[in-house]
Amino acid sequence: MPKIFTTIDKFRPIYNVTEKVIMVLCKLLLIADILITSMAVCGRYVSFIPDPAWTEQVVLTLMAYMAVLSASLAIRKRSHIRMTAFDRKLPKKVILSLDFLADLAVMALAIIMLTVGWQQAQNLGRFGKYESLPWLSRFWKYFPVPLAGIAMIIFELEAIYNDIKAFFTKGEKTDDKEDQVQ
Repeated sequence: MPKIFTTIDKFRPIYNVTEKVIMVLCKLLLIADILITSMAVCGRYVSFIPDPAWTEQVVLTLMAYMAVLSASLAIRKRSHIRMTAFDRKLPKKVILSLDFLADLAVMALAIIMLTVGWQQAQNLGRFGKYESLPWLSRFWKYFPVPLAGIAMIIFELEAIYNDIKAFFTKGEKTDDKEDQVQ
């Protein structure tokens, strides 16, 4: 294996930590979602439990964060939807090239999500407030898109690197994450 791949592989712990941080964040968001929803439902039927008006908007916002962040995790684990019907029929180099092309397309989407999402979060967010939380800017409602763009870029950099590495090492699977998926 060329020395450059050995050198770049030393950055793998950064990706592992990033994945763990995003996973913990998603778990915390899910716990908050469950607790807030439980409080809202119980508040409708049990008189001494409050049923604040803000619960629905906060739950929907937390769900948006969870959805896009968990989608970025799917990039790292290569568990997103993909077409593999022809993988057994096509030459290995063609499959590696198609994987690389797909990863470039996802990287382009991630960059668009970051740039356009940030513009939208700033522009739309500064004009509005949550109806039930008038002190909270709607920026936080739109912020999941650029946040997911950042996470997707991080994991796509690793995926593109793995594609290039597999191409130049004769398609050998050297990444432990890729071995787990297959």
